[in-house]
Amino acid sequence: MTHPNPVPTQCVPLHRVAHARAGDKGNRLNVCVMPYNAEAFQALSQQLTPERVLQAYAHRGATSVKRYDLPLLNAFNFVIDNVLEGGVNGSLNLDGHGKSNSFILLGLTVDVQPAWVKVNL
Repeated sequence: MTHPNPVPTQCVPLHRVAHARAGDKGNRLNVCVMPYNAEAFQALSQQLTPERVLQAYAHRGATSVKRYDLPLLNAFNFVIDNVLEGGVNGSLNLDGHGKSNSFILLGLTVDVQPAWVKVNL
């Protein structure tokens, strides 16, 4: 049965509904995404698939993505392989630790309820 009055959604960059923290382990990038509003967790889980995240990082050479759901924290941890050009000791990249790479993920668009969108950014 469908809901007679579905809540309208809007398409916004992920950074309007969540924040992220990134770090490295060799040539592997970890990005943890945490919605500002816990109610957004389920909607984001349907949209932030490993396949979509892999596509977002493909230009950086990513070969695989594993998503770990952390429902008690209302967060996701994405482990992205082969994205750091060999890692901090082997890369000439200015950001060998991958700290700025969370912005790639935060730039993806998501469809969410307007109430979940942070307006003061």
